Amino acid sequence: MSLLFTPLRIKSVTIKNRIVVSPMCQYSAIDGFANNWHLVHLGSRAIGGAGLVIMEATGVSPEARISIGDLGIWKDEHIEKLKEITDFIYKNGSIAGIQLAHAGRKASFDIPWENPLQLEKENGGWDTLSASNEIFNPTDKTPIALDIAGIQKVKNDFKLATVRAIKAGFKVVEIHAAHGYLQHQFLSPLSNKRTDQYGGSFENRIRLLLETVESVQEVWPIENPLFVRISATDWAEGGWNEEESIRLSALLKEKGVDVVDTSSGGLTLAQQIPLKPGYQVEFAAAIKKETGITTGAVGLITTAKQAEEILQNGEADLIFLARELLRDPYFPLHAATELGEDVKWPAQYERAKPRKRN
Repeated sequence: MSLLFTPLRIKSVTIKNRIVVSPMCQYSAIDGFANNWHLVHLGSRAIGGAGLVIMEATGVSPEARISIGDLGIWKDEHIEKLKEITDFIYKNGSIAGIQLAHAGRKASFDIPWENPLQLEKENGGWDTLSASNEIFNPTDKTPIALDIAGIQKVKNDFKLATVRAIKAGFKVVEIHAAHGYLQHQFLSPLSNKRTDQYGGSFENRIRLLLETVESVQEVWPIENPLFVRISATDWAEGGWNEEESIRLSALLKEKGVDVVDTSSGGLTLAQQIPLKPGYQVEFAAAIKKETGITTGAVGLITTAKQAEEILQNGEADLIFLARELLRDPYFPLHAATELGEDVKWPAQYERAKPRKRN
């Protein structure tokens, strides 16, 4: 059997294959509420055979959203529709996960295809928050540097969001600490200019993330997997780097985190990213080799052969697909055929399943 279609058990959860629907913002919510777009979008990827379907970056508070169209999980009323979605995902053989997120200074945006700029308060926007008052883009509003009370609120928001995620039926929670959002803003010296216990040294810059992990673990069932997504490098001089990511991953493993979902970039406009197929896989491989933690690879992975080679080479344990699954929600079913695997198709689609010829 191919590794791509070999089940992976993490704690009490068995993922039927190594294909993960990477969290992808849909900018289609109102006041954080999921709707039928999200049901169809995520449900079709479950029907398409992905082992794990992770919901997009979901705001742990109203101000945590990237845009006014982001999903939210800051109030109990959000749970009902999320539960409908997770029920559908399980009914179709996949595991449901959710990425809990805080955008920090990269928040308060309009719907991107309507207006690419941040919104002012009079137009539905809100104050943005960060480790320091460093801006990301010259056109952005200056963020408010979080004080200790604000940091405590962030940790508590993640904790309360986790409680709601449990009620909504999610069996995997991923803490978003990548792509230049709030947790990443604390990690990187390019955005974190603090002089207190949350800034300066490596140990201080990782403090918020480690404390957030602890806050989530206070309520998250110990038998369920906990993921953290990181940007392994800022791709910029003086920024967060691969060595620090390896050190952080070792500490996350010690704290009981199960998977490091390894991405990169997103923190600074000065980034220089050498885009090529699988350009981030080397970071997942290094973290896996140096720490022994389970890793996920993401980034311009587009074919079954490429995904299988990553697994065969021991570079990662899970393959996170984003744009390829936007192009083809049924990529897993097609990949199985390509790799000669006989996987179960939905009964409603069974008559279209390719048959082996004698």
